[in-house]
Order: sequence, then structure tokens, then C-alpha cells
Amino acid sequence: MKKKAVIIGGGFGGLSCAALLAKEGWQVTLLEKQDEFGGRARSWKHQGFTFDLGPSWYLMPEVFDRFFSLFDAKRDSYYSLAPLDPYYQVFFQPGGQPVNISPDMEKNAEVFESFEPGGGDALRRYTEQAAYKYKVAMEEFLYRDYKSLKDFFNRRLVTEGLKLGIFKKLDNFVSQYVKDRRARQILEYAMVFLGTNPVDAPALYSIMSHVDLELGVYFPEGGMAGAAQGIAELCKDLGVELISDAEVTGITLKSGKAVSVESKKGNFPADVVVSGADYHHTEQDLLPPEAASYSRKYWNSRVVAPSMFIAYLGTERKLNQLSHHNLYFSEDWNSHFDTIFKQPSWPKDPCFYLSCISKTDPSSAPEGGENIFLLVPTAPDLDDSGDAREEYFSHLISHVHSVTGEDLSKDLAVKRLFTQRDFKQEYHAFRGTALGLSHTLKQTAVFRPANRSKQVENLFYTGQYVHPGVGVPMVLIASEIVVNTIRSSYGS
Repeated sequence: MKKKAVIIGGGFGGLSCAALLAKEGWQVTLLEKQDEFGGRARSWKHQGFTFDLGPSWYLMPEVFDRFFSLFDAKRDSYYSLAPLDPYYQVFFQPGGQPVNISPDMEKNAEVFESFEPGGGDALRRYTEQAAYKYKVAMEEFLYRDYKSLKDFFNRRLVTEGLKLGIFKKLDNFVSQYVKDRRARQILEYAMVFLGTNPVDAPALYSIMSHVDLELGVYFPEGGMAGAAQGIAELCKDLGVELISDAEVTGITLKSGKAVSVESKKGNFPADVVVSGADYHHTEQDLLPPEAASYSRKYWNSRVVAPSMFIAYLGTERKLNQLSHHNLYFSEDWNSHFDTIFKQPSWPKDPCFYLSCISKTDPSSAPEGGENIFLLVPTAPDLDDSGDAREEYFSHLISHVHSVTGEDLSKDLAVKRLFTQRDFKQEYHAFRGTALGLSHTLKQTAVFRPANRSKQVENLFYTGQYVHPGVGVPMVLIASEIVVNTIRSSYGS
């Protein structure tokens, strides 16, 4: 008889783990709270618009392709990819001329040269070291499990740690190559989406510039929700039982083991349980207090990654000033970071990300319209009552207008706001974070929450809280790591 695995949560973490366990011969049941699989990477359809509700950047395509290859499958059998050109457009000041970052590295070098003399050569040298770090990280660190400090401080890390930048700060490291704040912002902005301030992030994360500038930015058919649905289809092909509208309410323990998972659609016996849901929620709400691996004091001491103020907007006209991906970096972006990490408040001159996927996928909006995803990183746990949300939305729309020249309030057909309280309600997100735990040195690798419970023998975790951390590719890697651990403990 097949051993039974129950997966909590149908995001990228839960879906990828379910597929991998099914491949190992387990009888797998996946329970998802929402009516659609994908977790944060769900879609929302309204009045002819189809919005990606969560992640919108498809990076590190080789990680996705590797994942499908584990099943002797090809990714394009489940969804196709479109390369973007430009990758994204960056605004630096209200009304100023934006710059494009594209697949052509010589053009990108020209952009950096326009910022400061020697900027082009500096970019080439910076991306060269980023490519080296990326190669080492992929070969040595990302696909490894870390159970102790001995695992983390291995020989290669000790001998090459300084070169990899484990113990340096990213912002200081970048300044060794470029001085112009615009160049530095382009090389550092990805840290926001890893949940940390560049001044606190290890310089190892310069690898993100290799990911961003050289591996490329793509758009999957159907958006990121389409990629999630592709993995859901893979799960079905492997015989995984996918159950939606099945919010998990508890995990039943007996003699230190999880024996079943309770949900609104019944109880499901299990030999192994894997949670792809919010780690804090699983520990504090689904388990009895004595079964938690980490105390409330531990969680309260964590550096929590930002939440997000998101507006899903559908316009009835075209927006000619925008590309598929658009970014704005304020001149004093440290003030924005301070409102996230030091003095929690709504940022007055916020940096923002704005996507317009209808530029690539016309089917995501009615003819003549545009599909807009507008995001501002914010501190978790802010007051986001109805009045506060609407007031900040009005401020943000005026701000976007001054920066890009596009008035998003005109010809607006669809509007939906999504903030901290929604992350809590929809995903049980700790303090309303959108990303989990920040990527500081003390919250990297072995210092992240463990992927195996310290108190419940057969309870495991995947997703953004565990190593290697935040981002869809990292979540796929996390599932591969935890399934290797399960295999070593229980066989296939």
C-alpha cells in the first residue's frame, strides 16, 4: 500500500512538492483554501480583465526547466514562454525620461555610461562577478539542505566566502563599481522583492543582477498564474488529488507524529504532512502550542519582509507611456526603506512597480484597454482601514501621474485594492507580510526556519520561509530539497 502524504497549500511550493512526492510513489492529497490553485499566484477575472494577483516576474527559467526535467517532461508541454524586450523600463524622477533595460547588454552598458563615465565597463565587471557567484550558488549552496552551522560554513564557503560576499553588505559592494545613484538602484532594486533593504542584504545577492540582466525576463502564457496552473496539470498527470475550497483547520498528532490533517472538507490521514502554507500560521494556529518548533518570542524577533499595497486596475484606453514592466526609484529611496524597516508608515514619495501585461498578452484586457498591476512595498501591520486605503490610493495615483505622465484614474473600468489585511485574510500571512522573512545574513540558509519540524517527526515545510527563501524559483528548489529529506527518512 502506498504511503500517504498530505500537502497543505496549493501555491508553487505545495504544488511542486506534491508533484515530486507523487513521482516518488506516494499517494498525495493537496488541500487548498482558495477555489483556485496557485496560492499567491492566482488569477482574478472581472469584466473581461484577467489579473495576476501575485508574483509577476518570471526569472531563472532554467530552474523551472530543471524542475520539469525531473519528470522527463518539458516545460513547454504545460505552458509557453515569451521573452520580454525591453525587460523593464525605469523612471527616476517625475516627468523625467525613463531608461530601458533590455536583452542587449551593449545597450545596457550605454545606459550605465550615460549615468557616469566608465559606467559601461563597470556594469560589465559587475555582471561578470555576479555570474561567477551565481554559478557557485547554484552548484554549491541553493540546492543543499542546511541543518547546522557546520553545513553552512563548509570548506568552499570558508575559502571563498570573501569573494562571494557573504559577509559584505550589498549597497557598499555595489558602490565599489558605480557611484551614480541610478546605476546603483538598478543593481540593487531586486532586494526589495527578496524582502530586505540593500544596505542590510549580503553582497552575495549581487547574483540577482546576473538573473535580471543576463538570464532574462520572460512572460509565461497565462501569466504567473498560468505557470502555476501548468504545475497543477503536472500534478494531475501524476495522480495527485487536488482539493480546493478545503481550508486546513488543524493537524492531529499522536505520539509525536502527525496522523491526519483536518480541513473544511474532512479529515485526511497521513504518513507525512508537508506545509506550503504560511510557516507561522502552521506552527501557531494548526498545531498545539507544545508542538511548535519556534516560540512566539522567536517570531517576534524576526525581520519580517515587506507587505505590499497593490491596486489591480483595468482601463478602457491604452497607456502609451508604459512598458510591460515599469519601475520608479525615488531620489531618496532610503526614506522609503525607512518607512518599511525603521519607522513603519505609508511612504510619501514611494518607489513603485507597475506592470501592464496587456502589452504582451492582449487577451488579459478587453480590446482597447490595459491591465494594470500597481505595487508599493510597505511595512507590515500598518493601518489599512477602508479610509486609509482609499486615501493612500488617491495619493498613489497622483504620484504615478506625475512620474509617468499616465493618469490611471481616467477611463477606469476595474479597481481592486489588496493590502496587509488581505494578505492576512487570504493567506494567513504573518503580520500581513507579502514575502515572509527578510533576507538578512542572520536569516539566510541555516538561519532560516527549518524545513523539518523539531517537535513533530513527520511534519515538513516548503515555501518562501525555508531555505533558499523568497521567490518562485527558490520555492521550487525548496520543494526539491525537502523531498530529498523525506526520501532519506522514509524511502520512495
